[in-house]
Amino acid sequence: MNTAVREFIWGQFSAAIETLENAINACPDSLWGDRTKYHEYCYMVFHTLFWLDYYLSESHTDFHPPAPFGLEEMNPAGVMPPRIYTKEEMLTYLNHGREKARAAVAAMSDDTLKRQYDFGKVSLPIPELYLYNMRHVQHHAAQLNMILRQQANIGSRWVFRGKTAL
Repeated sequence: MNTAVREFIWGQFSAAIETLENAINACPDSLWGDRTKYHEYCYMVFHTLFWLDYYLSESHTDFHPPAPFGLEEMNPAGVMPPRIYTKEEMLTYLNHGREKARAAVAAMSDDTLKRQYDFGKVSLPIPELYLYNMRHVQHHAAQLNMILRQQANIGSRWVFRGKTAL
C-alpha cells in the first residue's frame, strides 16, 4: 500500500483522536462527573474510547480493555461503568487507543485492503472499518465540544491534521 495513503489516513484519524483529547482536557471537573445531565460527559468519553479500542482489536472473543475498564459497554441492557473514571484514566486509555490506531494504520498493506471485518451485524473491509472508527470518534468529540459550549461556554480548538507522526 502506498505510504502517502497511510499517512493521509493517519493524519485525519489522529486529528479525530486529538479532538477528543482536547475535549477531555477542556472539560471542567464540575461537568466531568455530573451524573444528573442526560449526556454524562465522562461516560461519552468512555464509550468513544472503548469502541476505538474494540474496533482495532484483532480478536473480539478475547477482547478486554485495559484496567481499570470493564466490558459493561457490551451489555445490551446498557449497564453503566461501576464508577466515574478520572480524566487521567481516560487520557491513558486515549493514548492506548491512539497507539493502537497508529500501529494499525502503519501496518496497512495491499493484503489489508482485501481483509474483511466480520462481527455480528458489522461486516466491512478493514480499511472501511478504520474510516468508520474515525467517524465514530469524531462524532462523539463533536458532541462533547457541543456540551462544553452549551454547559460551560468553553471551546476546544480545531485540529486540522494530527501532530503524531505515523
